Amino acid sequence: MSGQVEWHNSPIGVFDSGVGGLTVAREIMRQLPNERIVYFGDTARVPYGSKSKETVTKFSRQIVHFLETQQVKAIVAACNTASAYALEELENEVDIPIIGVVKPGARAALAVTKNKKIGVVATEATINSGIYNRYIEENDKNVRIMGKACPLFVPLVEEGLWEDPVTDEIARRYLMELVDSGIDTLILGCTHYPMLRSTVAKIMGNGVTLVNPAYETARELKALLVDKGLESEHRPGLGTELYRFFVSDAADKFQRFANSILPYGILSAKVINIDEF
Repeated sequence: MSGQVEWHNSPIGVFDSGVGGLTVAREIMRQLPNERIVYFGDTARVPYGSKSKETVTKFSRQIVHFLETQQVKAIVAACNTASAYALEELENEVDIPIIGVVKPGARAALAVTKNKKIGVVATEATINSGIYNRYIEENDKNVRIMGKACPLFVPLVEEGLWEDPVTDEIARRYLMELVDSGIDTLILGCTHYPMLRSTVAKIMGNGVTLVNPAYETARELKALLVDKGLESEHRPGLGTELYRFFVSDAADKFQRFANSILPYGILSAKVINIDEF
C-alpha cells in the first residue's frame, strides 16, 4: 500500500478459531464506529483450545497471511488460545501492529481486584499455557490466580445454548470451586464466554467482578490506532462495505450466529481455503 490516506482507510483484521471472536468484533463496532473490519473465523478447524502450540501457531500464521492480502492496517487475535500460543511469534513476523486479548483482560483484572485473588476461566490450552498467570505475576507478585478450564462452554455457545438448564448445570459444576476460593474478580478468558456472562454472574454472585477481555481489547485497539496515527477519522461513505466476513467452513451456520449477536446484520460470509495461505 502507498500513502497515509490509504492506511487510514484500511480495515482492521480480526480472527478467531470460530465465532467467539465476534464478541470482540462487536465491541470494535461499538467503540470504533468509523473502522472497517475484515473478520476470519476458522470454523473448519475449531476448537483451538485442545490443540498443540505448534498447530495453533501454524493455523494463526496462515490466517495472518490471509488478512495481509486484505490490506489490513492492524490485526486482533480475538482468540485467547492464539494469543497465548502464537502472538509472540506473529509479532516478530509481521510489520503491522498485532494485539491479542490476554493482556487487556489481565490488565483490567489487576485494576479492579481488591483482595488480589483473581480467577480465570478459559480453554484447556489457555489454562495450560499459564499466560494469564505469567502476565499478572509480572505486574503484581502478590496476586493469587486460580485457573479453571471449561471446555464445554465453547460448544454450548456455538449451539446457541446461552441460557439453558444444561448450560446452568455445567457452569455450576465448573465454577463451584472458584465460588469457594474467595476470588473477587473473574476473567472470562475465552472470547466465547461473554455470551454466558449472565449465567456465570448468577453463579459467582455479586461479590465477584467479571472481566470481559473483548471489551478491554477494543479499548486497547482504539488507543493503539491513535498512538500509531492509524485511526479512521471519518465514517466510511455510503456504499462502502464496512464489515466483511470469511470462514473456512459452514458459512450458513456462522452467518446465523453472527446475526444473533452483532449490532448489524451480515448478508454473507465467504468460505475460503485457508490452507492456501
